Amino acid sequence: MPQPAEAEGVPDELVGPLERGLSVLRAMASGPEVRHRPGDLARTTGLARSTVDRIATTLVRLGVLRAEGRDLLLAPRAAELGNAYLASCGLPGLLGPHAAALADALDESVSLAVPDRDGVRFLTQSTRHRAMAISFRPGGLLPAERCAPGALFAAHWDAGDHERWRARRAEDPLDTAFPSVPPRPTAPPDEVEAEFLDRVRKARESGVAVDDQLIEPGLLSVALPVRAPDGSVVCAVSVVSHTSRHTAGSLTERALPPLRSAVAAMESALSARETAPGASAGPGPEVTPAPAGAGLKEELGSGFLQSLARGLDVLRAFGGVRGPVRLSELARLTGLPRATARRSLITLRHLGYVREEPGGFVVLPRVLELGYARLSGLSLPEIATPHLVALVLRVHESASVAVLDGDDIRYVARVAGTRIMHIDITVGTRLPAYATSMGRVLLGDLAEADRAERLGRITPEALTPHTVTTHEGLDEVVAATAARGYGWVEQELEEGLRSLAVAVTDGSGRAVAAVNVALHAGRATPEESLAALLPPLRETAGLISADLAAVARFSRVATG
Repeated sequence: MPQPAEAEGVPDELVGPLERGLSVLRAMASGPEVRHRPGDLARTTGLARSTVDRIATTLVRLGVLRAEGRDLLLAPRAAELGNAYLASCGLPGLLGPHAAALADALDESVSLAVPDRDGVRFLTQSTRHRAMAISFRPGGLLPAERCAPGALFAAHWDAGDHERWRARRAEDPLDTAFPSVPPRPTAPPDEVEAEFLDRVRKARESGVAVDDQLIEPGLLSVALPVRAPDGSVVCAVSVVSHTSRHTAGSLTERALPPLRSAVAAMESALSARETAPGASAGPGPEVTPAPAGAGLKEELGSGFLQSLARGLDVLRAFGGVRGPVRLSELARLTGLPRATARRSLITLRHLGYVREEPGGFVVLPRVLELGYARLSGLSLPEIATPHLVALVLRVHESASVAVLDGDDIRYVARVAGTRIMHIDITVGTRLPAYATSMGRVLLGDLAEADRAERLGRITPEALTPHTVTTHEGLDEVVAATAARGYGWVEQELEEGLRSLAVAVTDGSGRAVAAVNVALHAGRATPEESLAALLPPLRETAGLISADLAAVARFSRVATG
C-alpha cells in the first residue's frame, strides 16, 4: 500500500504556514468537540498562540472556519478540500449508483471504502431507514483490524506497512484516534494481532472478508474488493447489517451472490472509464477554483497568511480534474506561478495529502481528515442558521428558511427579529405555499409541467382580503415571482404581515429551499422595504447556497 511521503524526511522547500495551517485544521476535526478556543488549539498543535491567531484569521476569511465569539468552528466550505479528493478519484459518482442498487436489492446498508495508511476511509453509504440504523459518515476513518475492508486492504501490505500498523497500535491501544468507533475492548496485543493476521490470510485466499461485531456489538458486514483494470484494489464494497436480522454466516450467504454481481458491474464501470479520460470530475460542473485569498493580503496585511491560502487553492484545484495532474495544469487552474504551486505540492506530499506518480500528482484520501466526516453530516438548518443570525443582526427583522413539502412550505430554520414586535413562527410550522413568499419562490422554480400540475390541484382560500384566490391570479403571481427572482407577499397570509423571499440553490442551481425576511407592513413602504431588504437577503441566500453546494456535492444533506 502506498505510504505518505512524510516518512521520507523533511524537504527543504516546505511552506511553513501551509503545514501549520493544516495542523490546525486537523486539530479542529479530531475529537468530539465541535467548538475550539485558539488557546486550546495552541496547546494541541504545539504552535505559538500568535501563530494560531494568524492561521485562524486567515481560515475565517477564506470561509474554511467561522468564529462565534471566542470559539472557532469548521465552516461548511471546508468540505471543498475533501471534495477535491472525491471528485478527482471519481469513485462516488462512478460506483455509488451500483452501491445504491445493491442496497435496494438486499434492503441492507452498503458502503464504499478506500485504504488510508493502516486505516479504512469510508466514501459513501446507501443506508436503510430503520429504527436500528447503521451509518458511517463519508470521510470517517476506522482501524484496518476492526472492519471487513481492512482485511482486504491489509492482504496487500508489505513489511513496512505491518510495522507502521504495529507502531500505531502500540501507541494507541484503545483506538482513541478513531472517533468513529468505540474504545477497543481490552485484549492481549499478541491475541489481537494473531486474530487480525488470520482474517487477512483468509481474505487473501478467498477474496472475501467478514466483520462479525468487530466495530461494535451487533454490527455485521461482508466485503469484497473492487479492482482496477490492472488488477490493483481500488476500494472495497461492504454490505452492512445487524445481529437482529442476521448472523455473520447468514449475511454472507444472503449477500455474497448479489455483492459479486455488483462488484462485477463496478469493475466494468472502472474499465469503461479508462477509455473515457475526458469524463467529468464528479457531480455538478467541473470546478476551477478562483484564488481564495485574492485581495485579502492587501486588506489584512501581516494578519493574512497568503501562502496558506495559496496552498489550499492548490489542494482544491484537484477537484476540477480526474486522476494525475501535472504541475503546469495545477498552476494554470490556480493562477499561481509554477514555483509557488510546486512548493505547495512538496508540502502536501510531505504531509501525505498528495502523491507524485509518473503522470503527475494524485490527491490522496487522507485529505478527508480535514473535517470532511464532521461536515458531511450537517443538515440544512445547521448550514443556514449562522447566516440567518447574521442577516437578523443586519436587518433587525425575523428570517427563516423553508422547504416545499407537498402543497405547503415547512419551516426548517428560524431566527426571530430583534424588535419588540416580531413575527412569531416556530420551526416545523407548515403554511400553504400559494400564500407565502417562500412558497411562491419554490413553486416558481418547478419545471413548467410540474408547476402547472401543482397549481392546478390547489384550491386557494381567502386567508385575508388581500389573498390571491383564483387559479389564473395564482398562475400569474408565481410566474412573476420566477421571472423577477424573488417572492413578495403583502398581507395575503395575515393582515399586517409582509414577506420577501429568494431561493436557496444547490450546486446545479436548483432551488431546494427558500430564505425570507418577514416584517410588519406598517414599518415602511413596500418600495423602502424592497430596497433595504432585498440586497442583504440575496447575499445571505448566496452564502447559504455556496455552503450547501460544498457539503452536498457528495453527501446527502437532510432538510431537518
